[in-house]
Amino acid sequence: MNRIKIDPERTSGHIDRNIFGGFAEHLGRCIYGGIYDPGSLLADKEGLRTDVLTSLRRLQMPLIRYPGGNFVSGYRWMDGVGPVNERPPRSELAWKDMETNHFGTNEFVGFCRKLNTEPYIAVNCGDGNMREAADWVEYCNGTGESALVKLRRQHGFAEPHRVKYWGIGNEVDGHWQIGYKTPQEYARFCTEYAKVMKWTDPNIKIVASAISHWEAGIVERTQLMLEQAGNLIDYLSLHWYVGNWNNDFAEYMTVSELMEERLSAYEGLVRAMSLEKQLTKPPAIAVDEWNVWYKTRTKESGGPTVNKLEEIYNLEDALVTAMHFNAFIRHARSVKMANIAQIVNVIAPVFTKKDDMVLQTIFYPFELYSSTCGQTALNVWWDGDSFSSGKYSLPVLDVSATLDKTGKQLVLYVVNRNQDKSAETKIDLAVGRFAGKIRVCTINGPDTKAENTFENKDRVKTREHSFDIDGQSLTYEFEPHSVTSLICAIA
Repeated sequence: MNRIKIDPERTSGHIDRNIFGGFAEHLGRCIYGGIYDPGSLLADKEGLRTDVLTSLRRLQMPLIRYPGGNFVSGYRWMDGVGPVNERPPRSELAWKDMETNHFGTNEFVGFCRKLNTEPYIAVNCGDGNMREAADWVEYCNGTGESALVKLRRQHGFAEPHRVKYWGIGNEVDGHWQIGYKTPQEYARFCTEYAKVMKWTDPNIKIVASAISHWEAGIVERTQLMLEQAGNLIDYLSLHWYVGNWNNDFAEYMTVSELMEERLSAYEGLVRAMSLEKQLTKPPAIAVDEWNVWYKTRTKESGGPTVNKLEEIYNLEDALVTAMHFNAFIRHARSVKMANIAQIVNVIAPVFTKKDDMVLQTIFYPFELYSSTCGQTALNVWWDGDSFSSGKYSLPVLDVSATLDKTGKQLVLYVVNRNQDKSAETKIDLAVGRFAGKIRVCTINGPDTKAENTFENKDRVKTREHSFDIDGQSLTYEFEPHSVTSLICAIA
């Protein structure tokens, strides 16, 4: 039998709501035809798809990153403000497309406000410069009488946008990027960008582009950034995408270890450099691009894409999405932001066509964790049945747990990675007892390849039931290939 032991007094960190962030890039149908579709009967007066807004509200994203991604490394933000009919269309090199600039900074901020989410803007550190970056901050956040503030007011926005989060570039360590930077180059760029951007608005938070190409330079890049800009940086950005490249379910379920290895290594690297440089406030980790992405790409980084990245997800992808959140919760002490890439149509939980939409399988674990996660991560112990693939032999269960701020509501998250068998599990509390009703939310479908389609939208979804309990332990049988949360009152 599997066993899970929970001690509510063994906490491992405060959980930042920003781990439930999103990402919207000018790529494919994410913006045009997804978020923004003024010709649609489903659009509001600002051209935003109301059905998309309704679905995204369910995810309760605290912030959304914009406008890229690779796109931002060739983007001129001034092209996307002012009267729409006067904005210049531009050839877009990152994704080989044409950018109309009909949707820009002010439209994005308006979109965020409708979702009650914070805008997070990445500036051009590819073919752009620090003056453009500082000007963008001033346009958005300035309160004086400068030309840029007056320009924003002329555009209809008397009050500042107060954009808090700003990223310096995107994936500058990748040769696929417009304006790739060596470790030495980016450390200098990051320092000077961060300096003038914070001079423009001292209240902003800076996200440095750390690692996306995990094959070289991981230590050197971080070392140089922290040596030169350590007291200016608030977050270090990590990117990764995973997939079932070999159509091997067991192998795919071991990607949890990839996350653990990368987060643990990076935590140690930041701690070591912070100790050496005596940083007063070491930067947090922001995994500000992550998702399953493999069906619409080649395996090589930056390789050709198919169908504008309109990935169709299945149940096994939903399990991997849940394992991401388990990892972020377990590493809550250091991971303070994470942004699923992306939010609509492009490798996204929400998928639209002209007059309809479907919630993909990965929507449901995001919604479940975002809506139930507590404020404190617990250090959980678990053991039991195992499986093997490649170099890994792992427990069948992947587990995390949280407490709310009162310390009276426990949420246990369990991914059963067994493709065929349920997992009978004894769950013990080291301190206190389960008291009252336990609400159970389970995400599952008929098989691991099950997808949600326009013809059958509910093959994979969340089901709920509850049962009464009063005691220090309980036994629960987790369904095969499932994500489950147990939401429990404890006393």
